[in-house]
Amino acid sequence: MGGGVKQIKFGTDGWRAVMCDSFTFANVRLVVQAIARYILDSQKADRGVIIGHDARFLAERFAEEAAKVMLANGIKVYMLPEDAPTPVVAYAVTLCQSAGAVMFTASHNPPEYNGIKYIPDYAGPATSDITTNIESNLGEPVAAEAESMDLALARNQGRLEIIDPRQQYFQRMGELVDFNAISKSGLKIVCDPMFGSGRHYLPDILKANGCQVEIIRGHRDPLFGGRLPEPTAAELVPLVDRVRESGSHLGLATDGDADRFGVIDGTGAYITPNQVIVLLLAHLVEHRGYDGAVVRTVATTHLLDRLAGKYGLELIETPVGFKYICEQMRNQPVIIGGEESGGLSIGTHIPEKDGVLANLLVAEMQAVRGETPSQILQKIMAEVGAMHSRRIDLRYPDEKKASLIRELVTAPPEVIAGRRLARITDIDGAKLILEDGSWFLVRPSGTEPLLRIYVEGESEQEVQEIVDAVTMFVEKH
Repeated sequence: MGGGVKQIKFGTDGWRAVMCDSFTFANVRLVVQAIARYILDSQKADRGVIIGHDARFLAERFAEEAAKVMLANGIKVYMLPEDAPTPVVAYAVTLCQSAGAVMFTASHNPPEYNGIKYIPDYAGPATSDITTNIESNLGEPVAAEAESMDLALARNQGRLEIIDPRQQYFQRMGELVDFNAISKSGLKIVCDPMFGSGRHYLPDILKANGCQVEIIRGHRDPLFGGRLPEPTAAELVPLVDRVRESGSHLGLATDGDADRFGVIDGTGAYITPNQVIVLLLAHLVEHRGYDGAVVRTVATTHLLDRLAGKYGLELIETPVGFKYICEQMRNQPVIIGGEESGGLSIGTHIPEKDGVLANLLVAEMQAVRGETPSQILQKIMAEVGAMHSRRIDLRYPDEKKASLIRELVTAPPEVIAGRRLARITDIDGAKLILEDGSWFLVRPSGTEPLLRIYVEGESEQEVQEIVDAVTMFVEKH
């Protein structure tokens, strides 16, 4: 069991690992015990804790084991009747005013993975100090009564309660989204939950509000059809095909736990997360009159900077990880916070990424504007300038990563692809901004011998030139 503790490390969004390897029932009990200790030490145990799970293999069983550990520690447990999206479980924290939630999900990871995410009482990702605190509790033995705990008895005694936040979440979406506009527009929408937990949420909310919806990949499949449950262009080919075949106006996808979104317009074009965040910022400001800051991660498009400048809004840059966006959303009025990997939320909602809400807002935008996302984006770029983005991964030895990043920050090349260096930021990796507004970011992967390189420029040719120059620089070092 001690060996298991060494393998457990919370990343940017909880602990994830391969099932039957380090993600075992024994290790799950250890992690949940550490979370229980954190809740007890925080003097919040009397508020109870929610335990939720996505649609992965054995998800219900892991959730039951977590409930037993919490109950053995004297903490009341709220459980959902079936798998649910991470943002719904986070929203339930606000409904129950609980001490937080334990969510079993590996989000968009391959099907052999599972994970545990602790959502604190503010209904967003746990900050680094919270996860560090939880990790420090990992050596604590699991409460003796945990394995023999009788869940049926606990339910009869009122210590375990089944809650279903579905209708209240639907109601909340009705407050945040103009369904009347979507319904009146006659939009035909194809929803693709990618076999995950969005299947009873995004399409059902649209249907309940009189919208025309077709569903593909809409049943639970723990193997996700043999693909990654990640709404990228590569994984959304079936959605592209169906949108084109059916003559639909929009294709909307959610990842395994529905905290990420994917958008296909009526031509079959994939609208990148970078572009969706830009589109929704324009929509929320111009059609909703929203005011506040705009928050993006260091790897996310600078089109947001240009748009924020046009509107006279503050732009805040954070390290990669939605927990940093969440911190900003908790501290001040924020219109939108987003990251290039497909997560966003708005300031009037919970500070947790919500793929269901993101997709609904895209549908509202198209209904209100009467134009496709691609058409709206072209108008924005005509006004503030075009930006094209790309990410590549380069294999690179772990032991050399730190020195490469240090050299890029302290002794960077003065000219990259014929463009002079303007400034450097090092809040997460090394980000070099060039004099024409193009930029690149080099970040080391924390889990693989890889460098993640993000590039943005005013044309695809410019992006390629910078990619080539950065690749050559990295290979020399």
